[in-house]
Amino acid sequence: MKNNTSHMNKPNRIKKSIVIAASLLFTQLIFPVQAQDWAPVGGKIMTDWAAQVTPENVHQEYPRPQMTRENWMNLNGLWDYKIQPKGTALPSSFDGEILVPFAVESAMSGVSKDVGKDNELWYNTTFLTPKKGSKDKVLLHFVASDWETEVFVNGQSVGVHKGGYDPFEFDITDHLKSGKSQSLQVRIWDPSDDGPQPRGKQVNNPGGIWYTPVTGIWQTVWLETVPSSYISGIRNASDVQSKQIWVSPEVSGVLEGQQVKVSAWKDGIMLAEQTIATNETAKLTIANAELWEPGNPVLYDLKVELINGKKVIDQVGSYAAIREISMGADANGIQRMKLNGKILFQYGPLDQGWWPDGLYTAPSDEAMVFDIAKTQEMGFNMIRKHVKVEPARWYYACDKMGMLVWQDMPSGDMGNGWEMKLAVLGSGTDRDRTPESEAIYKEEWKEIMDDFYNFPSIVVWVPFNEAWGQFKTKEITEWTENHDPSRLVNSASGGNFEMEGTKIVGDIIDLHNYPDAKMPAPGIYGKENILVLGEFGGLGLPVDGHVWQQKDNWGYQSFKNEQELMAKYSQLMRRMEELIAAGLSAAIYTQTTDVEVETNGLMTYDRKIIKMKAAELKSLHDRLYQVPVK
Repeated sequence: MKNNTSHMNKPNRIKKSIVIAASLLFTQLIFPVQAQDWAPVGGKIMTDWAAQVTPENVHQEYPRPQMTRENWMNLNGLWDYKIQPKGTALPSSFDGEILVPFAVESAMSGVSKDVGKDNELWYNTTFLTPKKGSKDKVLLHFVASDWETEVFVNGQSVGVHKGGYDPFEFDITDHLKSGKSQSLQVRIWDPSDDGPQPRGKQVNNPGGIWYTPVTGIWQTVWLETVPSSYISGIRNASDVQSKQIWVSPEVSGVLEGQQVKVSAWKDGIMLAEQTIATNETAKLTIANAELWEPGNPVLYDLKVELINGKKVIDQVGSYAAIREISMGADANGIQRMKLNGKILFQYGPLDQGWWPDGLYTAPSDEAMVFDIAKTQEMGFNMIRKHVKVEPARWYYACDKMGMLVWQDMPSGDMGNGWEMKLAVLGSGTDRDRTPESEAIYKEEWKEIMDDFYNFPSIVVWVPFNEAWGQFKTKEITEWTENHDPSRLVNSASGGNFEMEGTKIVGDIIDLHNYPDAKMPAPGIYGKENILVLGEFGGLGLPVDGHVWQQKDNWGYQSFKNEQELMAKYSQLMRRMEELIAAGLSAAIYTQTTDVEVETNGLMTYDRKIIKMKAAELKSLHDRLYQVPVK
C-alpha cells in the first residue's frame, strides 16, 4: 500500500499528486546540500526499507485516511535540531539536522542522541506560505509527538500539547506573515520513565522487556488549508440490524443556512445520500449491504460536504464499514466473543510496533504494512497493539485487509519497574496516582478513543496491561465502556481484576501465562465474562547477525533452531484447540517481532528472517477457527 487514495475520487488523486510534487520540489529547494549529507546512524541492525529512505521521500503519504482533503502540504524532511537545558529560550543556533518524523534517539533521525528529563529538544524549519483565500484558515497538524510539545510560528507560540500518542493540530492563520515562507520552531520535553505520563515500554535504561526512549516528533507533520466554515471532524458508526452507516459531522465556524450532505459509495456508484443539519447524524441505509469481517473486509466510501443551498463550502472523503462486536453465551452458557452475531475465535500476536532503525516509527509506509500482511499470511486474524498507538494509516491498512485489532492504552506512572501482581482475584491493589497523573491518563485515553473511533478494525479497548500503573480499575473501565459502548473492554490484560457481584469488571478476564497455553477457569468466570489468554508463548530463537546485540539476549524460553521452535509451537496449538472447545474466546501470542534484546518474535527485529514458515503456521492456525463451538 503505497498511497491512501483508494477512498478518494479521481480528481482528488490528481490534485493531491500536484500538491505532493510541489511539496517535494520545495523540500529539494530548501535542502539541496543537506539531503546529500544525511545518513542513518550506524552500529545497529537495520531493515531493508531503511536504505530506501531519503529526506525527499520520507513518509509522504496522506496521513489522515478517515478524513481526506485535497489542499495539504507534507512538512517531513530535514529540519534543524538542538538539545539544550530545560527552560532555555528559543535557540539562535542548532546542533545539526534531524530527519523528521524520526525520534532523536533513533538511527533514522541521523542523530541517535539521548535527551532526558533535564533537557528539551528544539526543532527549526521553514515552509512555503500556503495559498489561501482571505478568509481561509491554515491548520498545522502533528500525527504524534512525544511528549510535551510547544509550537512556534514566526517566533510566536501558537499552543502546547501534552500527549505522546494522539494527533493534534493548531490554527496558525493569525501567526502567518506576508512573504513567501514562514518559520516553524518546536520545543519538546519528554521525561520518559522519570515522569507520570503514558510512555509504554520506554525507559532511560533499556533492558529486558523495556526499550529505548522515543523523544520528539515521531510521525508526520503537515499543513492543510480550509475555509472559515469547515468540517473539523466526523464520527462514523454502523448498525448491523438496519444495515445503516451513521455519520455525525463536526463543523467549525458554522453559519446560518449551512447543512451537511453525506453520501455512501461503492466502486464509484452512489448507494445512499442524506442532507442533515450540522448538529445531526446522517443514517444511510445500504441496500444489499455486506458486513465487514476477516476474509471479507468490505468498506464503503463516504463523501461529506458542507453546503449552503447548492454551493459546496467544504468537502472531505472518508469510509466506513458495517460490523458489530459483541458477547453472548454458547450452548454451554460460556460467554464467547461474537463478530456480526457469529462466534469467532480471535487469535493474533502481541504487536509492539518497534523498529531497529526508527524505534516507534516504521522506516516507510510499506514497511509498516509489511508487518500486518505477514501476520495475515501466517493465519492470524487479530493483532493486539501493545502499549503503543500507531498512526492512522496503520489502522487504515487493518481496515482494508480485514485484520481485527485490540488496542492498548500506553502504560505509564508505574513506580519502580515491574509492579504486576499475580492474576488472581484479590491479590493486587490499584496504584495510588496523583491527581495530575490521573488527569494526564484520562485526557490521553479519551483522545485516543475519539481519534481512532472510526476504524472498524478496532474491536477491543484495553485500558491497562498487567498492573502497570493500574488505578481506579472499576471507574476507568466503566468510563471506557460508557465513552464507547460499541466495543468490548478488556479492563486489565493480565492484571489486577476487580469483582462486581459475580462478574469481573469489564467484558473480559484475561490471563497471562508463559510459555504454555492456559485459560481462566470456565466454571468460575465463564458465565459472566469472556475468557481470554492475553499473553503466552514468548518462544525465543536468536538469529546470529539479526540481533540488536550479540550477547545477553532474552526470551521466555529459548530454542536452538527452527525445528525445535516449531515442535514446541505445534504443541501449544494442539493445546489451544482443547482450550477453545472448553470456552476460550481469544489468545495472543508473544510476539510479532524481536524487540531490542527480546528474541521471542515470529520475525527477527530487522524483519529479514521469518523464524517459522508462514504456510505451516497458517495450517496450524486455520484449525483453531474450525473448532466446533455452538
